[in-house]
Amino acid sequence: MKAKWTMFQSFLGESIASYLKYKRALNRSFKNEEMALRLLDRYLIECDVQSISQITDSLLQEFLASRPRSRPRSYNHLRGVVHQFFIWMHAHDRISNVHTFSNVRPNTSPRRPYIFDRVQAGRLLALASELQPASGATNRGLTYHLIFGMLYALGLRVSEVCGLLRSDIDWQRELLVVRDAKFGKNRLIPFGPRVGERMRNYLHVVEAPDDWPLFWFDRRPYRAINPCTISQTFHGLVPKLKLTIEPGQTEPRLHDLRHSFAVGALLRCYREGKNPADILLPLSTFLGHSDPASTAVYLTITTELLAEANDRFERFVSPLILNLEAKSNE
Repeated sequence: MKAKWTMFQSFLGESIASYLKYKRALNRSFKNEEMALRLLDRYLIECDVQSISQITDSLLQEFLASRPRSRPRSYNHLRGVVHQFFIWMHAHDRISNVHTFSNVRPNTSPRRPYIFDRVQAGRLLALASELQPASGATNRGLTYHLIFGMLYALGLRVSEVCGLLRSDIDWQRELLVVRDAKFGKNRLIPFGPRVGERMRNYLHVVEAPDDWPLFWFDRRPYRAINPCTISQTFHGLVPKLKLTIEPGQTEPRLHDLRHSFAVGALLRCYREGKNPADILLPLSTFLGHSDPASTAVYLTITTELLAEANDRFERFVSPLILNLEAKSNE
């Protein structure tokens, strides 16, 4: 049986709790960071470390080595959390110096997300709508059809979809109210007539009070569908799509629907003759990012994007080339 969490127990427990409180006062959820610091707290207890003088560079390296972190990103996250905690300790005069940490592990094979085009997304929704009712999940097909549709059409995080209440739909202004998003803030997401129609059809069939989650199954009334359950259903449908995975790409993940939304927005910008730089800030706000640099990570270069960018470049350069040729012939 998993041990019950009883708060931080090491001699650094009070400092860790203060650090988390400080970060959360800045509208940071810091959930993953708390889990990493729990590991450090537990390790200090197991090694019977009872004073700051016992914490050495080698001890921290042994702590990092004790955790099974085969992926560079996972290792670097743990290292970074612990390092930043000690930097905060030093800034608040709780320690006299910041310990030396090993270098970050280079991520030589960053993951390339799979970008769904409209045809592939349509096939995914069709498969979702064909899902048969399961025990305690009567409207399974209708539910997943709308969930995957909202993830693709609105670029929501799966946790945000699961957190929606029926009352979070503002029909008058055609907005979704996403509460307590990633950075502890609420934001408004406009939806179009097609998404609105699908939500109305869903609510007409799946009736419930306004304070209930938007998505739930009858085996667990009052409780929203778990994001892991949605992810498992998505991975069960992906093989049926028979997608072509390019070299360097991994199998599609649920979060790739959000990537696909961002790339689709940029692609529409090119096709409508707009300046891509002009949509970066609005797109960042729509996605709920704290800065446009985070949004840029989502803008994976695809064949369609390259073709549109090349076409625009040729239209821009062609008059210049003709002008130079004309001058050279004079």
